[in-house]
Amino acid sequence: MPDPAILDRLRAAVEKNFEAETAFLSELVRFPSLRGREAPLQDWFARQMAGRGYSVDRYTLADVPLESHEKAAPMVDVDPAGSVQVVATKRAKEAGGRSLILQGHIDVVPEGPTSMWTHPPYGGVVRDGWLYGRGANDMKAGVAAMVFAMDALKEAGLTPKGDIHVQTVTEEESTGNGALSTLLRGYRADACLIPEPTSGTITRAHTGTIWFRLRVRGVPVHVAVADSGTNAILSAMHLIQALQKFTVELNEKAKADPSFGGVKNPIKFNPGIIRGGDWASSTPSWCEVDCRIGLTPSMEVADVQKGIERAVEAAREGDTFLANNPPEITWHGFVADGYVLEEGSEAERVLAAAHGQVFGADMEERLSTAVNDTRYYGRYYATPALCYGPGGEGNHGFDERTNLELLKKTTLSMAAFIADWCGVE
Repeated sequence: MPDPAILDRLRAAVEKNFEAETAFLSELVRFPSLRGREAPLQDWFARQMAGRGYSVDRYTLADVPLESHEKAAPMVDVDPAGSVQVVATKRAKEAGGRSLILQGHIDVVPEGPTSMWTHPPYGGVVRDGWLYGRGANDMKAGVAAMVFAMDALKEAGLTPKGDIHVQTVTEEESTGNGALSTLLRGYRADACLIPEPTSGTITRAHTGTIWFRLRVRGVPVHVAVADSGTNAILSAMHLIQALQKFTVELNEKAKADPSFGGVKNPIKFNPGIIRGGDWASSTPSWCEVDCRIGLTPSMEVADVQKGIERAVEAAREGDTFLANNPPEITWHGFVADGYVLEEGSEAERVLAAAHGQVFGADMEERLSTAVNDTRYYGRYYATPALCYGPGGEGNHGFDERTNLELLKKTTLSMAAFIADWCGVE
């Protein structure tokens, strides 16, 4: 448990720096760091960390051998050479303290129609104790918290006794390859903390995610003789209905999962993007649907992929055109396993103690039906991976916002955790 005198020094430091932390977060939000467009933010972040005295490693996904790892995901729609990662490292003066990875993603999902936002999606507007914008909560607030938790230690005159790697990655919203790349780059630590917006709870388990693209091709005719041609959009709708039924089957199997068995319908299926057709008076000759489906930690990605293929194959029998013209399935993003954080690790105990001192309450746990990057560290590299951070509202929706008071408390909690986990002098 952090020394009360150290906690008081950290509290004063966080309070002193919080205006700067809020401004830092606003600046992060002002970068529209959509997939494939993250480099300007990453370059800015690299300069910020270099100015703080960190050793900075800036590289792209093309610089690491992603293809060598079985859990790397396909990147169909983006150039790995344009996907920039940043690792900022503070080395301890002497070996001895426990090391730590602080990792956050800076990629954001599209904002949708800006007219449906109350505030500009990339404005970083602060109002009534909230900071608004795409990515403000998911998860640029967490990025600000990990940077300013480290700043608080410095402000308080405390130097960690262990090496600390502060990482900002891309691809968390689409493949997870950014997180994997840091491990392939050689960065390791005794624990990892990812401050996703958990509202001060610890993520006990998360589901996995698979992305796939359905492609249907057909024969276009004038709509006046539609019966003599095909309609690829209607055929795609038929496949979507079949996958909805498959999701019901998966949720029935999920009842046996040790983590999610008590959660109603933890497996989510979403046809998220649809493209198709060329003319309103021609039957569409093509249609593509980008889909996402989940899986529990006890399910295997390959088994769910086979289930998707079987569901699509069976659906062909009910469609005159598809019966003789098989659709194409492309795995074009996430092929992500679920993950369970086993109870009892020293890292979790230290974090829980820090949280309790700051919040005056026990650290609660949550189950997430969305994926996060902890699986790489915990499931594949045997590193305790804690998902714990600030909180807000509207992830992936309009008027996304993060709560500034919660951000301040979480920053202090993280600083106290770093001090206790790594040791300070």
